[in-house]
Amino acid sequence: MTAIGCTGHQTLSELTRRRVAAAMATEIAKVEDELVGLCSLAVGADQIFANVLLASGGRLYAVIPCRGYAGTFDDEAARQEFERLLSAAHEVIELPFSEPSEEAFMAAGRAVADQCDLLLAVWDGQPAGGLGGTGDVVSHATDRSKKVKILWPEGSSRS
Repeated sequence: MTAIGCTGHQTLSELTRRRVAAAMATEIAKVEDELVGLCSLAVGADQIFANVLLASGGRLYAVIPCRGYAGTFDDEAARQEFERLLSAAHEVIELPFSEPSEEAFMAAGRAVADQCDLLLAVWDGQPAGGLGGTGDVVSHATDRSKKVKILWPEGSSRS
């Protein structure tokens, strides 16, 4: 079994979203045995990853940072996509935080990184804007000698 985790930016241009999905599909296609994917189903990179993973036949493990996480989605379409992906998950792991916080988001990022063989990071290389951002999760993974693949195709941008 191979476990791939995902961390990444939430705000991506449409062109970047398409390029990232293609890059994720390429990485996932390299897996020759049973595939498990882990992410928090956040808007952007996580939801792209979950869709690509499920389309490839992989099993989705959703690492939910806290109770009330669905309430953090400002956009109704994104919240509905979260709910759809959550219902498609093979397993849902909800961390014991009572409400959304940077600490909860960092704990979820750590959990994803700690449980994967490869972490796909949709990251522009900039420092995290707050605790638990993409840069923090990448640092956590590299500190633990996890394999990290940065996916930021040429011409990518945040929206």
